[in-house]
Order: sequence, then C-alpha cells, then structure tokens
Amino acid sequence: MEFILFLSKIDKEIIELINKSNNSIEENTALCTIDKKFVGFYKRREKVIVICTENAKKLGGYKEGERHDNHKTNLYIRRALRHETTHLVQSCNNNKPTGIIKNIEDKIHSGKLKALNSSVQLSGNYSKELEAYVIEDKPRKVKEIMKSYCL
Repeated sequence: MEFILFLSKIDKEIIELINKSNNSIEENTALCTIDKKFVGFYKRREKVIVICTENAKKLGGYKEGERHDNHKTNLYIRRALRHETTHLVQSCNNNKPTGIIKNIEDKIHSGKLKALNSSVQLSGNYSKELEAYVIEDKPRKVKEIMKSYCL
C-alpha cells in the first residue's frame, strides 16, 4: 500500500493497533471516487478504514516520481488515517464520541470548518466528526484512545 510511504513512525504504530483490533485498511477503493476532496472513510460494518491516496496526492500537489516527502500530501494522508481511526474508536465506544477532549468546540481550527461541514453532510453526526477533526492532529491521543477503547 503506497500510503504507508507517507506516514511517520507513530502513524505506523497506529496501523499496528488497527490490525490488532481486527480492523483493516484498504486503499483507493470505489468510495474514493465519491468526491476528490475526501481522503479517507471508515466503513463501520465492514471494520475497514479506506485511505484515498490518489485524492490526497492530488490535493497535496504531489508529482509522480518525486520522493514521498511532499509535506501537504503527508499531512493529508496522516490526518486521514488518524481521523478514520478516531471513527473506529468511536465504533468501539458504542458508536459515540469518546469525549476525551474537553471543550472540544473551542479546539477546532477555523481552517477545518469547511471540511467538518462536508463530513457532517456525509455522516450526519456533528459530534463524532468534530472529535475526529480535532484528534487527527494529535497522533499520541489517537494511540491512547485506540488502546483504551478497542484493545
């Protein structure tokens, strides 16, 4: 899977936890064609995270043949993995947000509000999406909640 080339050490540790939790990861499935702005999904019933590497590469300005250290592409893929892992954790928590971050509405970066609204239109759950958008920038928190709720 190509997306692994864009990950940090801690993100690779998150993948290990995903596998231990009897979930799996797929890349560039048909879901990714819904809209080029989406870089990840969590299919709860199938227990599968989908990473849309091709969409992330386009959004990040990655050029074929360049090294896998394109900053924007790295960020899109890493955040997608963490975001969707947060949804996996929410699934382990009876399909509810964990509430691990207090005053969460104050923690969302204004640059993510448009993406948050797009995700809410797709999922229909504001509180779960809000939590996933805030935690996607906190890989250590993602590891912590995976261990607490899913293992």
